[in-house]
Amino acid sequence: MMKEKNFIERFKETLLDCSEMPAITDYLKHRTMSYSDVARVIARFHIIYELCGINKGDKIALIGKNSSSWVVSYISIVTYGAVVVPILADFNPFDAANIINHSQSKLLFADKNIWKTIKDSKFDFLQACVDLDSEEVLMDVSADGLVTESFVHSADRFDERFANGFSAEKISFANVEDNDLMIISYTSGTSGLSKGVMLSLGNISNNVNFALEHKFHFRGSRVLALLPLAHAYGCAFDMLTPLATGAHITLLGKMPSPTLLLSALKDVKPHLLCSVPLVMEKIVRKNILPRLEKQPLKFLSHIPVVNSVVYRKIRKAMLQSFGGCIKEVNLGGAALAPDVEDFLLKIGFPFAVGYGMTECGPLIAYAPHEEFQKGSCGKILPGMELKIDTRDEGVSEGEICVRGKNVMLGYYNNPQATAAAIDTDGWLHTGDVGIASANGVISIKGRCKSMILSSNGQNIYPEEIEAKLNNMEGVSESLILEEKGRLVALVVPDFDDVKRRGLSLQYLKEKMQENLKNLNKIVASYEKVSDVRICKEEFEKTPKRSIRRYLYPKNAKIWNND
Repeated sequence: MMKEKNFIERFKETLLDCSEMPAITDYLKHRTMSYSDVARVIARFHIIYELCGINKGDKIALIGKNSSSWVVSYISIVTYGAVVVPILADFNPFDAANIINHSQSKLLFADKNIWKTIKDSKFDFLQACVDLDSEEVLMDVSADGLVTESFVHSADRFDERFANGFSAEKISFANVEDNDLMIISYTSGTSGLSKGVMLSLGNISNNVNFALEHKFHFRGSRVLALLPLAHAYGCAFDMLTPLATGAHITLLGKMPSPTLLLSALKDVKPHLLCSVPLVMEKIVRKNILPRLEKQPLKFLSHIPVVNSVVYRKIRKAMLQSFGGCIKEVNLGGAALAPDVEDFLLKIGFPFAVGYGMTECGPLIAYAPHEEFQKGSCGKILPGMELKIDTRDEGVSEGEICVRGKNVMLGYYNNPQATAAAIDTDGWLHTGDVGIASANGVISIKGRCKSMILSSNGQNIYPEEIEAKLNNMEGVSESLILEEKGRLVALVVPDFDDVKRRGLSLQYLKEKMQENLKNLNKIVASYEKVSDVRICKEEFEKTPKRSIRRYLYPKNAKIWNND
């Protein structure tokens, strides 16, 4: 059986085959690089790394918002054979500096403004920091200013090396094996602990090859990248997969407002969109469902023969608002709200909910929209095994455990955490509780750490109660917590609705008490909630928009009578 090509092999082929095609566009700066432009920058950076004395396996950190400079720096690092350490731009300065130290990074590419917040930190291994956009050397403690000299003379060395003309086939890419370390990705989890996930070239290539097999992207396809590329989800499917096949990536470069997002979708006309469920939920709840509540649509949608026509029109309008060329919207990073999922299934909108984690680079399960099953998050990937660790006989739910091609090498310089996550048989314990069908379709119940054990021994999964509460009038998001043996709900109201309607605090309190009564009618007896408290601001979240549960209730700012 012929060995599948790895990412670096595929990317080199793309540089040769798609040289004059557009590769990366900075949407807000109206700046586009062709694959030929990308190849030239990579070749020059390889020369710089040589001059700086960077060796295969050395660590180079990267922190900044999504940009063409960020992408090219990243690719230049991994194709040289060094290890890239992508750091999320919204990590606090203390954490960012710790990651640079913990990873033993020798070189740092950073946005100048981010560097200002961390430059006074003590760095044990870092030799220099370079501005991502301008390539200005912001700090250099290398011997005799070697890094600065390398950047100054890189253009001359490039001209010398390619005196007979430059072309992509002349770039010398490193010989990287599938088991070689490619990325150290520091998680930004809901537990508050950041660990360096070691991902091999093989881990990443398995994700990319699966995505290409399922036509996520193809030569000439258009990508609108919304997710942070420093995160495993965005990295794999908004950057690495497109670059492996000759797609055109447009980087939004900032968290999109609804107006900016709709404008970009119209301009870019992407073929596939990767997003978190929160974006889709806002589109459906704020732009689509309110229209259905208006007459005569509300009346028509209740007539069986006519509603299919109405739903087709809604689906067509939604697809058009996504640019008109969308084949599928892939959602991941959190559960999709049941009411939104029901609506999308009802109108036949092409969406899929996948399941993954950074430790698998990231994909664990996926099913295309034609095969998607309600309440699930896809089917276990080929090359991966699935086990539900039920612990007790006769119980179908338990911790989701996986092993196989996508599972990480371990946590960098953290053998204790690695041993806790991957058992002696090679099973990665995900920390998620779920159930699985005989053919490997996964449905998630919640997180092991957030599960609450009731006084009568029942397992309570807060996420399931929250999904019901979030579907009620006036609720934007919620958290179910245990307090002195009872369940309490923290609720963030829909502030846009509050402002638009000029609602008083007293009205909100009455509405939330009404919601509480209705909630307790539709949950199990052991899931009943005793109290609801209104929060002044939305919950703090990770970059993939998961609530940092460990911060609450301590950090909750409750809306009192003042």
